[in-house]
Amino acid sequence: MLQKLLSHPRRTLILAILVLAAATLAGAWIFQFSGVVPCELCLKERWPYYAALPIGLSALYAVGRGAQGTSRMLCGLLALLFLVSAGFGFYHAGVEWGFWQGPTDCTGPLQKAGSMDEFWQQLQSVKVVRCDEAALRILGLSLAGWNAVISLFIAALAFKAAVPDRR
Repeated sequence: MLQKLLSHPRRTLILAILVLAAATLAGAWIFQFSGVVPCELCLKERWPYYAALPIGLSALYAVGRGAQGTSRMLCGLLALLFLVSAGFGFYHAGVEWGFWQGPTDCTGPLQKAGSMDEFWQQLQSVKVVRCDEAALRILGLSLAGWNAVISLFIAALAFKAAVPDRR
């Protein structure tokens, strides 16, 4: 059965994309459930992965049905989706390194409160998890940086899968 599943090169690439996307999401959830709380940008970086799973499954189905044009188009969509994901990761990593300003609701200093009521209002609206501080670095890269690397790799696989067969 595994041999049949991997018999078509595009199918193999799509399966690799699906496994990598699912593993990346699983890794993010494992970190989250082990206490590494995601910031607002971290959560947004997951959106392309969530979208990629049904698109990848649809591409896999299209290959199985012999709809090569549809499968190539869906793989092209996956490639663009993961380029966007890499952009999210690159942007977030740049915010963490201080290269540019991030969203104001999860970066920067608190505004000075004029009264105790204003102070309490700020405390209720401030998010605890900051987007400009890396919660964890692995081999020098934050999780946002690793997202950019993984997304670029998956985008390359998807572009390869989108190219017509040379038969």
